[in-house]
Amino acid sequence: MVSVQSDQRAEDLAVPVAVKIVVAGGFGAGKTTMVGSVSEITPLRTEELLTAAGEEIDDIVGVEGKNTTTVALDFGRITINPELVLYLFGTPGQDRFWFMWDELASGAIGAVVLVDTRRLETGFAAIDFFERREIPFVVAVNCFDGSYSYTEAEVRHALDVGDAVPLMLCDARDRESSKAVLVRVIEHAMSRIGVPA
Repeated sequence: MVSVQSDQRAEDLAVPVAVKIVVAGGFGAGKTTMVGSVSEITPLRTEELLTAAGEEIDDIVGVEGKNTTTVALDFGRITINPELVLYLFGTPGQDRFWFMWDELASGAIGAVVLVDTRRLETGFAAIDFFERREIPFVVAVNCFDGSYSYTEAEVRHALDVGDAVPLMLCDARDRESSKAVLVRVIEHAMSRIGVPA
């Protein structure tokens, strides 16, 4: 006969399922901000100051006020419930660091493609990356202060994203908004493999 106390101990020792999600997008889209807004641990950031040496390489049109950039990755963790922990890996946004994306995406169940309506074209590379690898992704439109407001249909058309890909508005600075995006990624990934959400 198993005691209630030993059942409780076994439940306390249960290890949650760990899930990897990639947060990608163009330079200045808000990836570091999103990871930081939801992480329950102090996020690992590999940010460096932008310098004059990168002026010829990095396209900062539309994000001229940005003075740092991720050079390797951002890392954070969030416990969704006692059975599920998400490990978040934010990608660097500049073209010169894209060689790292394959490693960061390895083993991911899904991704967030964060886009900025001031620079929608910077989302194409991330969308293409996940489509080619058949990694489920959600397009999250980061609603920056002073950014242009477009309808979902307009953003889908501009990014050439079909209705099968979830698209949602978010504020990467807001924990609840960012959590909603991550939950949608999990639901979308589970639906792609036939698991009810």
